[in-house]
Amino acid sequence: MQGLHEDTFRQIDCLDCANCCKTTGPLFTNRDVERIAKLFKLKPKAFIEQYLRLDEDNDYVLQSVPCTFLGEDNRCSIYDHRPKACQEFPHTDRKKFYQISHLTLNNVGICPAAFKIVEAMKSRL
Repeated sequence: MQGLHEDTFRQIDCLDCANCCKTTGPLFTNRDVERIAKLFKLKPKAFIEQYLRLDEDNDYVLQSVPCTFLGEDNRCSIYDHRPKACQEFPHTDRKKFYQISHLTLNNVGICPAAFKIVEAMKSRL
């Protein structure tokens, strides 16, 4: 999977799409909240109140999509500080990929790169 991931991302520019940022929102870990709140010179509680909500699984997520931090040019205004979930999306380069294959199947409908990786994987089988 690592090779397929690397090959695909040599060909695909996420800035052409940004569908992940337009249609879904990441989970924010406590570390994410602390790091991004610091960037905005906010207390974590204030950051949460302004940008996040608790979902049905009791995880912090964005209050709405598209992502608040996505610019019209498809660039992330907090890219260097973005949540871990954003850094790892579409999660196709994990060493134990088989453990999150269900997540990849969901991401195929969102991310052209994930789709291409899965199609390449299928053709190799």
